[in-house]
Amino acid sequence: MDRPGFTALNDDGTVRLLASRKNWIEGEAISQLKKTAELPGMRLAVGLPDLHPGRGHPVGAAFVTEGVFYPQLIGNDVGCGMALWQTDLKRQKFKQDKCVKRLDGLENPWEGDTVEWLARYGVEATESDIALGTIGSGNHFAELQDWHEIRDAAAFDGLGLQKHSLMILVHSGSRGLGDLLLRSHLDKHGAGGLRSDTEEAALYFRQHDRARQWAVANRALIAHRMAEQLRCAIQPTLDICHNSVTPVEFAGRAGWLHRKGAAPADVPAVVIPGTRGSLSYLAVPTGDQQSNAWSLAHGAGRRWNRLSAKARLKDRYRADSLIRTELGGAVICEDKDLLYEEAPQAYKDIDVVIADMVEAGLLRVVATLKPLITYKVRSS
Repeated sequence: MDRPGFTALNDDGTVRLLASRKNWIEGEAISQLKKTAELPGMRLAVGLPDLHPGRGHPVGAAFVTEGVFYPQLIGNDVGCGMALWQTDLKRQKFKQDKCVKRLDGLENPWEGDTVEWLARYGVEATESDIALGTIGSGNHFAELQDWHEIRDAAAFDGLGLQKHSLMILVHSGSRGLGDLLLRSHLDKHGAGGLRSDTEEAALYFRQHDRARQWAVANRALIAHRMAEQLRCAIQPTLDICHNSVTPVEFAGRAGWLHRKGAAPADVPAVVIPGTRGSLSYLAVPTGDQQSNAWSLAHGAGRRWNRLSAKARLKDRYRADSLIRTELGGAVICEDKDLLYEEAPQAYKDIDVVIADMVEAGLLRVVATLKPLITYKVRSS
């Protein structure tokens, strides 16, 4: 390993964990990382600084295999990721209460032409299109953000950004489409992988790529709906996927790169969100990225699972106290359970996660963003 900050978890260094002493990683997540690394064909398993336990396999990890790939490693939300949009709303004219009142119904089906919208992104109609343009549950969100600090003005300007313009950050995926894809695979193959030279693999990849592009269209429509309600124009800045399997050359041989809750490091720039109560980071990857499987942390990473977060917080905080953050942000979430499950306290410190990657030479921070309004769900 040629990067500082990595710990080898096996003798040959093909199982790696990137985490400093300041960064707490749950033991179950490490156990899942090691166990996943034992799958046939596995060549590299990397736990990133936001590593935490998942359903059998860890989240915040990247895996490289040869000759075989594993759909279950990327989970049931193929294409899930982050999209960042620049608005023409100016900081000095922003009225938080007025904007909160305007935002509504992003959990309800879009009334527009989904067929036409998907066609813009090269996707044909699917069985899941009623969910197109909706955020989804869990940790998904749409957020209006303001620039907090610009650390690399040249890189910032190079991305065509304006420091006085507010931004929209959307975290969502392929909704039911990705879930249907994983269920279909598990019904036929169980926990087994697919050899990459088979017709079944080719069929999976066609469906995988469709779900991934559907997710891009979904994030764009969420941003469009939000912008319409805020009465502003938007321009895309970036869209990154953190649940996917893609071809890669590793150690001079063809392989498959699985990302489960991992941002790509083979793109010009990434956005890595914290929580609704902390900063998000805009960064550029640096170096050759091989030690970390061309992947970066995709967020802060959970500190407590959802059930534990609710149990720990419900007696300490009233639900209505969680709709305002320490940074002054407003939270639109009329599901009390979700308020607790996704509270900032349930996540690790994003500053530590970012610092681990900076110390390892994996990225350079361009700017930070502060959440102004976080949209989760209105009551129906």
